[in-house]
Amino acid sequence: MLKMLPLVVLLAAGASGQRKVALGDWPDQRGPDRDGISKETGLPEKWTLNGDGMLWRVPYGGRSAPVIMGNHVYVQNPVGRGAEEQERVMCLDPDTGKMIWEYRFNMFQSDAPAHRVGWASPAIDTDSGNVFAIGSGGFVVALTKDGKRIWDRSIGEEFGAFTTHGGRMTSPLIDGNLVIVSLAVSTWGKEANRAQRIIAMDKRTGEIVWVSNPGGRPYDTAYAAMSIHMIGGQRLLVTGLGDGGVYAIKPQTGEKVWGKVVAKRGLNTGVVVNGNTVIFSHGDENLDSTERGMIAAIDGTQRGEIKEFKWAIRGFGGGFSSPILDGDRVYQVEDGSKIFAFDVVTGKQLWKLQLGTVQKAAPVLADGKLYVGTESGKFFILRPHADRIEVLSEVELPVSKYSCCSEEGGIEQVLAGAAVSRGRVYFVSSDAVYALGPKRAKAVTGLVVNEAAEKAEGAPAYLRVWPTEMVLHPGQVVKMHAESFDDHGRLLREEKATWSVDGLKASVVDGTLTASSEQSAGIIKATVVGLSGEARARLTHALPWTENFEEYPEGAVPPGWINAVAGKFKVAALDGSKVLQKPPDETLFKRIRMFIGPTDWSNYTFEADVRANMKRRQMGDVGITAQRYSLILYGNAQQLKIEPWEPEIQRTAMVPFEWKQDKWYHLKLRVENQAKGVHVYGKVWPTGDPEPDKWTIEKVDPIGNREGAPGVFADAEFGVYLDNFKLTAN
Repeated sequence: MLKMLPLVVLLAAGASGQRKVALGDWPDQRGPDRDGISKETGLPEKWTLNGDGMLWRVPYGGRSAPVIMGNHVYVQNPVGRGAEEQERVMCLDPDTGKMIWEYRFNMFQSDAPAHRVGWASPAIDTDSGNVFAIGSGGFVVALTKDGKRIWDRSIGEEFGAFTTHGGRMTSPLIDGNLVIVSLAVSTWGKEANRAQRIIAMDKRTGEIVWVSNPGGRPYDTAYAAMSIHMIGGQRLLVTGLGDGGVYAIKPQTGEKVWGKVVAKRGLNTGVVVNGNTVIFSHGDENLDSTERGMIAAIDGTQRGEIKEFKWAIRGFGGGFSSPILDGDRVYQVEDGSKIFAFDVVTGKQLWKLQLGTVQKAAPVLADGKLYVGTESGKFFILRPHADRIEVLSEVELPVSKYSCCSEEGGIEQVLAGAAVSRGRVYFVSSDAVYALGPKRAKAVTGLVVNEAAEKAEGAPAYLRVWPTEMVLHPGQVVKMHAESFDDHGRLLREEKATWSVDGLKASVVDGTLTASSEQSAGIIKATVVGLSGEARARLTHALPWTENFEEYPEGAVPPGWINAVAGKFKVAALDGSKVLQKPPDETLFKRIRMFIGPTDWSNYTFEADVRANMKRRQMGDVGITAQRYSLILYGNAQQLKIEPWEPEIQRTAMVPFEWKQDKWYHLKLRVENQAKGVHVYGKVWPTGDPEPDKWTIEKVDPIGNREGAPGVFADAEFGVYLDNFKLTAN
């Protein structure tokens, strides 16, 4: 949720297609055209470690690729260790590697461990030079080119992000006035199912413009690069998702155009497009064979569910490194670090070469050469030919001393692609950022991308209503927009619509929405001749807020609570009163975080009664969250913990606490923002007993979370109960 004035007036979200990129800029993780190709010439052929051809090395290791705009190199990586670890965006001087600025933000309420932070690369808006990044916990931030915060949005809390141990996160993509992200979430209402959703925000304000759900339930998190292509005369955003499918949607509306599920796990590679042919790959089990992995081509002019391949090579383990198109050949490094060439029309293998043993990074094609690093710790410069590939340079990196991935002692790893800018090549290892090339940057002029804005044609075919997903405070006023698009997803105009609401306690007059003071969640609908569109909103309580569930019917789910349906929470009768139950559940969703309020609350106290079941000597864990800190009773461990980021145990405060199954206990969590950090206090005592004078557990967090949503944590195969919520301002 964004901090907003009581009256919010938003501008139109912009036309599609207009994009200009100067030669020498590399604003996206895969370059100017998002295909891994640079049009620069005169680039390095050889270099040596700390010698000829190496311009600088600075100790800012990471998992993601650098991006470049003008005289700024941007990287995203973890910083600090243990209780001090954060994620950050850095701006470096391209001539020296010296840090110009950094912007740090916390990990919180995420399952991504410390050694898996920082998968995504920043994206640069070529119109404004602003920088957009998404953290491993689903935290989106917009920064000026000078590192000043414009806005941020906690998608992880607002949508219930599914972050997992893998920590994979897709890099943002900029299109017109939209910044687009993709991550596995489960929200509320009709969208409560777990899915990898693609979410578009207005790049100037952070307001959500559309949410698209083109695929099925994800098997895991995925980080396939998104890219936009002209296919069959229509601009399409094409990407792989966590359900094992590759999909195309209209980038300005999120409407699904086509899709094809090919794997039993998520896709992590980007696509390349040759004319109307889309080429993609994966490294997991195929749906139609027992072989693992595939590189394949499909006709991207189709609609709906695509049935046939143009060609497919099964058994090719292309799970992480994205392909590169070079005329009539496509190159890709498979997971075992062999680089292959295939004929782009037939898929016939032309040649291969072993580079290492493990691969994540995608190659970059520039000046007739391929630049690629390996997870085995080497950086190659290669010259591909029709029938072979030539090794121009092979440099082994140093022994890792301070790895982003906690892999010290081995050779530095390269996990992401390089960037090319003004005669130089930049890449990131697990320990450092490297620059190769001349001391003086090469002077380049002209545009490498010059796309004019598309002109809409024909009758309206789609109505986009935005802001399309909102968290409202009592009495808040928001200006709504209804915009029509043609059948190609191109903006026609803003329409004067007829408005209505369903379920939400609010009114809409001439597109101006005014929220009431009553907690609710529902739909805002706009209608014009022959078309309708919807937005969704959650209206939250003001503080103080109490909830004892007595007014809900059995089986009900409180409206707008995030992850409540996915976690199977529901109102139930117990001992003559109503409570909130998480029933027994042996699936993945036995463990879940549920959020019940806005993300911008701060300095408040959350109290609740909790009770856990036990069976086969397994007792559930249950707790409450305030301001991104959780106070949790652990059943089997018989402990009480304060956790901001569960996998990073050095940030956890812990005390022994004996408690029993089938008995109610009262949790009290108070979070205070102070000058030198955030002070977190926790108490627990048997429900009905007098409240203890002293706090049971405390934590001072010097890099503390200064706002955040209230919520619930549960990990309970055999179920837990909660009751008597009380939230008050400190």
